[in-house]
Amino acid sequence: MKIRQARLQEISEIMKIYDTAREFMKEHGNPTQWNPGYPSKEMVEEDCRQGYLYVCEEEETLAGVFMFCMEPDPTYQHIYEGQWIKEEAYGTMHRMASSGKVKGVAAFCLDWCFQQRGNLRGDTHEDNYVMQSVFEKNGFQKCGIIYVADGTPRIAYQRIV
Repeated sequence: MKIRQARLQEISEIMKIYDTAREFMKEHGNPTQWNPGYPSKEMVEEDCRQGYLYVCEEEETLAGVFMFCMEPDPTYQHIYEGQWIKEEAYGTMHRMASSGKVKGVAAFCLDWCFQQRGNLRGDTHEDNYVMQSVFEKNGFQKCGIIYVADGTPRIAYQRIV
C-alpha cells in the first residue's frame, strides 16, 4: 500500500468510499456519526484543494481516504474529562474511510500520519466501537472528550513518540 495526496478528478470515487463507510458504520451500531451526505462533496473537494486529502492505494486501486493536516484543530482547543498527553505541535487525522476491499487500511493510514508528525490526534463518536478499537490497537491513548462544531461529543485520542 502507499499514501499520496488525492486528486480532484478522483472525488466521485472518494465519495463512493465515504458511502461505503457510512453503511459500514450503520451496520456496526454507529448510525449517527456521519449523517447522510457527510462528509459533503464540497468539504472533500476543499480538503483536496488545500492539500489535506490523502488516499491509500493498493495496486493502483483506491483502498481508503482520510484528511490529514498539521495545523491546530479548533475542536481540540478544549478537552473535557481528561487532558492531552502532549501539547506540542501535532498532526490531526479526520474522516478516515476504507473501501472495505483491502485489509489493514486504517492501521496503514494511521501509521503514515504518525510518521509525518510524531504527535498525532484523532477523535471518534462514542458509538464507533470499530474506530475506538483501531485507535487503541495502533498505540493511541484515550485522552478525554472534545466537542465538534455541531456540539456533539467525541472521544479524543492521541499517539506520541
